[in-house]
Amino acid sequence: MTSDRSDPREASRLSSNRQDEALFPAVPEQNFQVRRITLIALLVAAIVLPCVYVAAMAFSDLRAREADATDLTLRTVRVAEEHALKVFDMNEALDARVVDLVQGLDGDGIRARGREIHEKLRVMGGGYPQVAAVSIFGQDGTLLASSRFFPVPPISIASRDDFTGIRDGKVLEHVSRDMVGQVAGENVFNTGVARRDADGGFAGVVSVALRPGYFNAFYQDLLGGAGTPMTISLTRADGAVLAHYPPSPGQPDMIAAHTPLTDALARGSRAGVVRTRSVFDNDNLIVAYRRVGAYPVYVSCGYRTSAIWAAWYRHLSVLILSMFTPSIVLWCVIWLSLRRLGAEEEAWERWQAEASMRRSIESAYRQSRKMEALGNLVGSVAHDFNNLLMIVSANVQIARRRGAPGLDRELSAIERALKSGQSLTRQLLGVARKQPLRNETLALERWLPACRELLRASLGAKVSLVIDIGTDVWPMRVDVAELELALINIAVNARDAMPSGGRFTVRAANITFRHEDGFPLTGDFVQLSLEDTGMGMPPDVLARAFEPLFTTKPKGMGTGLGLPQVFAFCERSGGLAAIDSAIGAGTSVRLYLPRAADQPEAERPASEPKAEETGVPHGLRILLVEDNDEVAAGTEALLQMMGHQVTCVFNADTALRLFDDAHAKQARTGEPLPFDLVISDIHMPGTMNGIDLAEAVQTFETRLPVILVTGYAEELDRARHVDVRVLSKPFDIALLDKLLQDLQRELAQANTHPAG
Repeated sequence: MTSDRSDPREASRLSSNRQDEALFPAVPEQNFQVRRITLIALLVAAIVLPCVYVAAMAFSDLRAREADATDLTLRTVRVAEEHALKVFDMNEALDARVVDLVQGLDGDGIRARGREIHEKLRVMGGGYPQVAAVSIFGQDGTLLASSRFFPVPPISIASRDDFTGIRDGKVLEHVSRDMVGQVAGENVFNTGVARRDADGGFAGVVSVALRPGYFNAFYQDLLGGAGTPMTISLTRADGAVLAHYPPSPGQPDMIAAHTPLTDALARGSRAGVVRTRSVFDNDNLIVAYRRVGAYPVYVSCGYRTSAIWAAWYRHLSVLILSMFTPSIVLWCVIWLSLRRLGAEEEAWERWQAEASMRRSIESAYRQSRKMEALGNLVGSVAHDFNNLLMIVSANVQIARRRGAPGLDRELSAIERALKSGQSLTRQLLGVARKQPLRNETLALERWLPACRELLRASLGAKVSLVIDIGTDVWPMRVDVAELELALINIAVNARDAMPSGGRFTVRAANITFRHEDGFPLTGDFVQLSLEDTGMGMPPDVLARAFEPLFTTKPKGMGTGLGLPQVFAFCERSGGLAAIDSAIGAGTSVRLYLPRAADQPEAERPASEPKAEETGVPHGLRILLVEDNDEVAAGTEALLQMMGHQVTCVFNADTALRLFDDAHAKQARTGEPLPFDLVISDIHMPGTMNGIDLAEAVQTFETRLPVILVTGYAEELDRARHVDVRVLSKPFDIALLDKLLQDLQRELAQANTHPAG
């Protein structure tokens, strides 16, 4: 559409930008988002960095503790290995001395020298606390001599693994399992060597029984007593436990098979560090192990990982407490800063909203004053124009009634021009908010299809019309004539915006606005959308769409009153008009009209015309009150031609004096009032206007009918509260004639059937 269209709020805001800036200087925008992001970043950093630091320190401390534990086990197992090596070397030397002692003696020879050998064995073994007994066994496993007994009891070890192993040349059995010794009578494990006869054959075994308690006592001293997180074990290569500290109830005699430690021993590894699970206390251990010289014996030292973790947890607790105590304080400070920032932002937004509201109110007030001034100007022009139209119309009617041969064509042209002038006056008064609205309840689904032909005529042949009415559209409370004029104005603009043709769509739907929607209206409305596929409007034209007398059409093609009439009509109806448009995207005009509280009346069939009453009533005596001489003259002439007697006065003050004089005369002579009817303009000079005159006339004892004539909507609203008939300018003379005829009949009936 070629006329300018825009949202009235946007147009108002654009037009008063400079004044708003002068009244409300720009305040630097507070970048709350940047500040919030900064504080959140600080908060994240205050949380993440201490956590990362604590995690790194905790990981480093755990690794350091494990490394220290590993180093301690390595150092401890080395000491234990040296101690065990010395003990086993001593045992090996002792075995060698005993073998030398009985060299060349068979079993009988050893029994024969039993006491002597017993004493020597007792002396040899008695000086070592780890040695429980030194024994000599024969070829068949029978005890021949011992450092513990003389004479020796009948004891045989023929079935023991260590005896058979030594006899068969096995290395492992040179060290026996832990057992209750038959000779020593206590828990021992034996180290033995084979005796050979002169032919090199097996002659028996020399065995030294060692006390595990000796090793346990040494290990206790080495580890520092009870409560130590470390363990030390002395085991054979096959996993048989020879000694273990600290002791545990139900201590097993073998370590579990297929563990990292037993696998390492099975491979013959001489030293190393493994992680395994202890069979003694079911705890995870870091175990360092070493082989004792060339013997099939290993010393292993374990460190409980539970002790490492317990110490690490204690250190971590102290670290967390020392690290996060100030961090928590910092978090609270940042959190409070965020809360304060939120409150500050809320206050800022509230202040901005208040400032924006003040700017909007100031802008709306200035726009209202501007429109009021323009409306007063347009209204004054329309009022004077109305009087001119009334003069022309009255004189045309006079010419018609008197007969004007040969002037019928010219009079018809004048009447057509009068109709155009009346339409223009109606538009001017509508823009000025002075056109009276005759609101009624309208069912759009019944009324809009009836306007199809009117819209087609306004759009022209090149533009197609589409009407899309939604289901159950609410009834509206509007002035039907003004709505029709608004649709015609929009359709004409759409036609001009689509010179090559296009599509014009009319849609209707229900819509409800709530306060939180931010729309200037609240409540139930009918949205009437009128869309075209035309060229659209640029933003500068869109900003002035509803401005009166603004048009982009060529000279003589537009008045600039079409869209302002649409906006004024919607606003006065309690609704709103808005426009969306863009270059090349067409234009959409939306009318929001209030929902009617009641339902429209059903269409009634046309009533049968009443039969003409017999007899022609006599003419009325009319008091005409009109300040415009030419309007008064034309109206007076017409009324006289209709058969009425007319008395014309200039203003209401003069008319009231006439009535006062008439009442005084009536009081003296009893004559009735000289007038049957008062026809008065409302707007006229003097202390009284037409409404004041009507109110005064109604106070008379003899109440006279009054007809008021005006073109101002506000005067009509007041006049409706007075018991008078009202005609809005410009009016049809035929309407006045019909009204006068009705009054004549009423007066005739009143005279025929007087009261009482």
